[in-house]
Amino acid sequence: MRGRDHLRFLELSVPAQDLRAASEFYASLGFALAEVGETRRYPYAVATDGRLCIGMHGVEDLEPSVSFVRPDLLTHLDRYEALGLSLEVRRLGGDVFNEIGWRDPGGNPVRLVEARTFSPSPTPAASRSACGYFREIALPAGDLAASRAHWERIGFVALDEDGPLGPCTVCTSDTLTLGLYDPRRIQRPTVIFESDDLRRVASALTALGVSVGEDTVGGETVALRCAALEGTPMRILRAD
Repeated sequence: MRGRDHLRFLELSVPAQDLRAASEFYASLGFALAEVGETRRYPYAVATDGRLCIGMHGVEDLEPSVSFVRPDLLTHLDRYEALGLSLEVRRLGGDVFNEIGWRDPGGNPVRLVEARTFSPSPTPAASRSACGYFREIALPAGDLAASRAHWERIGFVALDEDGPLGPCTVCTSDTLTLGLYDPRRIQRPTVIFESDDLRRVASALTALGVSVGEDTVGGETVALRCAALEGTPMRILRAD
């Protein structure tokens, strides 16, 4: 299956105990708040910069998950089971919102739902938040070969490269880029941006009360480290 096989990125799903504060935080960064539907039976909000969507879920037992949409999920279930996926989440039936979930070889939760849970945002895909241009979602991958094979099986195209955060495998689809990294560099799902003005980004984040760390090479700042209000790790790389 390739990305054109209707497997489309929906959101990075994260838990958020204080949904209003988390939403206001992303809005202060320049994200737009999308109009959500009534699919979720708990508090739920989505912030987007036009390319990245952060789904904030008002539940405590949710792990950060990369979530996708697969129309007619129930009719395609056999195809996903044939891939050898060990389903941890299996909500299926004629009277429920169909959803399945598993973990990739790096232990990162992956979710697949049958339909969008929010309306598409009018925010232009080329827009940038105060963090810069969204580049990828970085995932830890202890067994890089196994993780690469997993993402290729569900429609991604993989390419090894030596990026700003070290050697990695970049997996791309029509709607999302994932970076697979040594767990010593990336410990959990992390949102990666890039900017040609790290000083401006650092000032904007600091003004919002965000604690910002720096990665330096030869005395020059090459990346910033911070976390969103609800805890999502973020890295802002210097654009070359």
